[in-house]
Amino acid sequence: MTSNTHRLPYGNSPPGHWSVVPLKYLATLDNGYVFKSEDWQYSGTPIIRIENLNGSSRYNYSALTLDDKYRVRSGDLLFAWSGNPGTSFGPFRWTESGHYFLNQHIFKVSVQSCEKDWLYWSLRAATYWIERELTSGMIGMVHVTKDEVGAVPIPVPSRDQQRRIIDFLNAETARLDRLSELQRKVIAGLDERDSVLLDVVIDELLAKHGTLPFRRFIEGVDQGSSPQCEATPADDDEWGVLKVSSLRPGDFFPEQNKRLPENLTPNRSHEVREGDLLITRANTPQLVGSTAAVPATRRKLLLSDKIFRVRLSPALDARYAALIARGSRVRSLCGATSNGASQSMANIRFEEVKSWPIPPADLDEQRRVVARVESENLGTRSLREKIERQLALLSERRQALITAAVTGQIDVSTASGRGIED
Repeated sequence: MTSNTHRLPYGNSPPGHWSVVPLKYLATLDNGYVFKSEDWQYSGTPIIRIENLNGSSRYNYSALTLDDKYRVRSGDLLFAWSGNPGTSFGPFRWTESGHYFLNQHIFKVSVQSCEKDWLYWSLRAATYWIERELTSGMIGMVHVTKDEVGAVPIPVPSRDQQRRIIDFLNAETARLDRLSELQRKVIAGLDERDSVLLDVVIDELLAKHGTLPFRRFIEGVDQGSSPQCEATPADDDEWGVLKVSSLRPGDFFPEQNKRLPENLTPNRSHEVREGDLLITRANTPQLVGSTAAVPATRRKLLLSDKIFRVRLSPALDARYAALIARGSRVRSLCGATSNGASQSMANIRFEEVKSWPIPPADLDEQRRVVARVESENLGTRSLREKIERQLALLSERRQALITAAVTGQIDVSTASGRGIED
């Protein structure tokens, strides 16, 4: 059951007196129940999906009577085995109280022969390796098998050492998490400041010009296609299909694309160009209808079937249209009119987009308004970027600390964790 090689594919090898044991000898992995669409109800027992592990409070419900092995209680250790590229597999410590069932895309990890929190922190140390190495080269949805997860090597010191390291990591990661949360609150404050400023500007335009429906400025609309693509982004000289994550209100991220396989011929009429106005027709309820004007960008990027490209009349500047679409009026309309079978994915119809209220300023004023808002947002954008870099460093530090602790590279009885380097 134990290994004498002590070799780990992540971090450094642990001290020689520690064991290294495959996960399957320390815990069992139980799949959730395979729910069908007809099993969903508007009330009943909440079903835990991957979206719920990643913070969503929207649940599906079922009235089925299921075996107790599918039940999830506060303190249970869960591990997702399937998801979109970039989705965290976990592990996750379930903290909600009450009666929940588990869906088929998640394992419940039942610990047999070590501290439960030790297994949690050990899997946290291995998670980057699991998500990077075990899913490399996969196209579309990524997944790991029960055998692959069960074979993950776990360093195992004595129970007393496990408890000391658990206490250390609980305290030190909580400190880092508090720092991260403070930084995120600053970003939220900056976002609120920009949103209020934008709404004030739009209110001034509405008072001065009133509104016309967006349809009055639309000459046509294009929609791309979504062939089966590779999971990795395209290089600059390769064709890529834009993902919905390439658009957030007012922002365009060309690196958010999937490489088009070489055996597929790109539809060049779907290529995105500078000045295009793009709108997501499908996304999460918070982001559906995200609109941005494409700045100067690389070639060979294609529309997907989840993105509209709106052809505007000469009377409307694309950047002005995107600015108005960022305002709370249009964002509220997107949330109110969106629909979808999944609670984690919403859709809007283009007929609803046509009704967006647009203040009909002349082109010169439109461009002045865009320049004014962009100028006033420069300071907050710069500060937000600095804070996001700090958050990334805190995340790297947290991961390095976990890996060093569970592989025995630091003496937690004397270390505070403040000197850990990646």
